Amino acid sequence: MSKIFSHLISWGSIATIVLIVIALFSFLIDIAWFAELAQSNLRLPIYWTTVEQWQWYLLWVSTTAYLTIGLFGLYFLHRVFKKIAAGELFNLTNSLNIRRFSILLFVQAAAKPVYFSFASVFLSLNHPEGEKMFALSFGSQELTMLALAMILWVVSDVLVAGCRLQSENRQFV
Repeated sequence: MSKIFSHLISWGSIATIVLIVIALFSFLIDIAWFAELAQSNLRLPIYWTTVEQWQWYLLWVSTTAYLTIGLFGLYFLHRVFKKIAAGELFNLTNSLNIRRFSILLFVQAAAKPVYFSFASVFLSLNHPEGEKMFALSFGSQELTMLALAMILWVVSDVLVAGCRLQSENRQFV
């Protein structure tokens, strides 16, 4: 069953990467569609009619930068589970890829409040004086992702140290 799940996670990671990249380019082509999606998901008290097209493109660029962190993380996750599906469980490459995934997960979780704040500032640039906005959002979802990233980071450090010890032991035998 682990082999099946590993294949599913590996292919699911690649499929997610491809779908997100396609969606990002689709949003770039149809920025109005992106604007509608952003308005419904950001839940900010913005005067949406004042937001100009260049601001939507700026939001698209920042969204793409934010999501790229996660896409690289998914790539490393794909590499881990591809090797696990092939029967390569404990090796240095897998351990390092788990570490890379955990680092990118940590960075993305930490970047989410910054991304949200950045979005609130530049989407409210056209508001009248005194009504510009700076919103900061940090909740249980971010805490959960940070905790998971730290756990995976520690596990990857243990695995990397174990792989290095195993390599040293093979040299002595």
